[in-house]
Amino acid sequence: MSLEMKPEIKVALEKIKFVDRYKLLSGKYQNNSNDVDDKLERYDIEDVKAIIKKLGYDAEFDKKEKFFKVGVLDESPNYKIWFNIILEYGMTEFIWVVYHHDEVRLGSPWSVYSRFLVDPKERIKKPVYRSYEELEQILKEAFSMYDDFKGELINLYNEH
Repeated sequence: MSLEMKPEIKVALEKIKFVDRYKLLSGKYQNNSNDVDDKLERYDIEDVKAIIKKLGYDAEFDKKEKFFKVGVLDESPNYKIWFNIILEYGMTEFIWVVYHHDEVRLGSPWSVYSRFLVDPKERIKKPVYRSYEELEQILKEAFSMYDDFKGELINLYNEH
């Protein structure tokens, strides 16, 4: 059984030029050093929450699953949208979650989106951060992409 991306998700991702923007972000923040210690592998939850707050969002940290849940948007009875952020080993993994009429429409990591949009063999590396400053820059771009995606998707959902 092959999986397919929901049509409105694909449209929204294409409109925001998701693949191009993610490739750019990934390329800018890669671990180009052979030094394993080059990445900021351990982080303080409160420091990360402060960065997220500085960027205009509130975050909850799920201690069991070890991810930040950000930007929960459920202003409509028709949809819920939020952003999960996993920070492991100095790498960022982003997951957008979308429910429409209580049905899951999206819940995969960003790394999967390009496979649906461009090529099933396409692999975009997770952005790597070496400091809180780099993490902040990565999150700033990720939130910009999230805001654009969310805006496009809400427009599509409000049309129907």
